[in-house]
Amino acid sequence: MIPLTGGVLAGDIEMKEQPSLTYGMDLDGNTVRGLVDGQDAVRQAVFRILQTERYQYVIYPWWYGIETLDLYGEPVNWVCAELERRIAEALLTDSRITGVTDFEHDTGKKGVVHTTFIVHTVFGDVAGERKVKI
Repeated sequence: MIPLTGGVLAGDIEMKEQPSLTYGMDLDGNTVRGLVDGQDAVRQAVFRILQTERYQYVIYPWWYGIETLDLYGEPVNWVCAELERRIAEALLTDSRITGVTDFEHDTGKKGVVHTTFIVHTVFGDVAGERKVKI
């Protein structure tokens, strides 16, 4: 006898967004304390995504993190444009992030590009930054 499976998916299915509650990282004290939610959780996620080199750690899925290792030795103008694309691509994998804009690049220190930007989230805007050695 074949089990009946028809009509199971025909009913109304309601998708619920899960809370963004996560353990809070105290970056100054190098500790994990308490829980954070909402905008603080997204700010922490932005930091973690941009500090994780993509494809380097088995614990993270292939889509998590940002690629920066191949930027060493490249022209500064190309690195700035590529950083904008890569930062946006890395952050938009998080469903709480709706956009990344207002990129500014500081190339004043030799061999380093310091990029600042605004991350638009469902909880409000968050400032972000990333330094890359070139």
